[in-house]
Amino acid sequence: MAKRRSLQEDTVALKTKVKESSAKIENPEGNPAIRSLRKRLKRTQRKIRLAKKREDARIAKKADGDQKA
Repeated sequence: MAKRRSLQEDTVALKTKVKESSAKIENPEGNPAIRSLRKRLKRTQRKIRLAKKREDARIAKKADGDQKA
């Protein structure tokens, strides 16, 4: 089984793919391949945002728990 890339690595790779593909084609909005790449990019960005939000909440909760004790 292949080793999975981190979300940040995946985001960087998708951004470059979208940029390169958009530069090659005259109408990138109508191209289904580029559309699917953009959707994958947005999905990974959303996952990164949610993970960061969870991490911040976890840190805040831990700090709040330390103050009470």
